[in-house]
Amino acid sequence: MKITINGGHYPGKDPGAEGATGLQEAVVARDIMQRVSSYLRNVGYDVLEVQENELYQITGASNAFGSDLFVSIHCNAAANTEAKGSETWYCNGSVGGEKLATCIQSQIINTIGTADRGIKNATPHVNGLYVLSNTDAIAVLVETAFISNADDEALLADEGKRDQFARAIARGITDYVGGL
Repeated sequence: MKITINGGHYPGKDPGAEGATGLQEAVVARDIMQRVSSYLRNVGYDVLEVQENELYQITGASNAFGSDLFVSIHCNAAANTEAKGSETWYCNGSVGGEKLATCIQSQIINTIGTADRGIKNATPHVNGLYVLSNTDAIAVLVETAFISNADDEALLADEGKRDQFARAIARGITDYVGGL
């Protein structure tokens, strides 16, 4: 099983969303990506980590690797600082994507207890997320928590909590693979 783990955004070029304390999405996503990858390698999966500035580079690397699964890790943000919680996106019509999103979302909510914003589907050319519709693999995008919410940002700033997010994502992936 080949799995691509993508850390959203790119430190130094595209920080992504930024919390009130200056915490950057790209830095959090890189850390969680590296942790998820390590856990998956430890149980025998072939894992590609990719964090690039251009979306086509990310999907191109995943496709060239021949990934079976693609998981992109992000931090959500909103103008409303009360918005909080976790959600996982999949490409509309992807049965495998919906199942993988369900497995990961369930593990995050059960492990960390963030507000459950559920799984959501992205429709290409409507509300599609580029990485979901331009990879050949079964793909999901995980919005771990809202970096724009003080409580969620505190979770994302805590290395122990980031490790819990990583373990939950890795378990969600193994739950999905185990159910095949």
